[in-house]
Amino acid sequence: MTSIIEFPWQQEAIIRHSQRLVNSFQHWIGNSLLDVNGVPQEIAQALFEAPFVLVSHGTESDPIFNYGNRKALELWELSWEEFTRMPSRKSAEEVVQEERDRLLSEAATQGFSYFSSVRITSTGKRFEIQDGILWNLLDEQNKLCGQAAVYSKCTFIT
Repeated sequence: MTSIIEFPWQQEAIIRHSQRLVNSFQHWIGNSLLDVNGVPQEIAQALFEAPFVLVSHGTESDPIFNYGNRKALELWELSWEEFTRMPSRKSAEEVVQEERDRLLSEAATQGFSYFSSVRITSTGKRFEIQDGILWNLLDEQNKLCGQAAVYSKCTFIT
């Protein structure tokens, strides 16, 4: 995995997005996404280096990933640049797209959803996510600006 942007958490837009991830998780779930204090850049760095997979996509008609922490980039075997150009639907095989769409819709309606699902890496390796949480991202005016998912348990399927 090569990356031109080695430390995306240093970018102002990602620092702001990290705050949205943390604040929205707290809003919907009622818990902290990560036990960290500090200035926004330190929080952004801690999220990027966190011991769990954290991803998000925007509100486009075919949503594009706009964030993946280091664990996500390693799991999908992509650089930051590659990951943040990928439609999020590409993370799931065709056979599970209907379930993925249902999950996204459920979270859009309720604000969040718990899930377990099968996804696929950029090189075609299948893995099962257990105990994931999907939630709506809110901007500073509490307007929907995307969705995010977090999980720490996944197993490759052979």
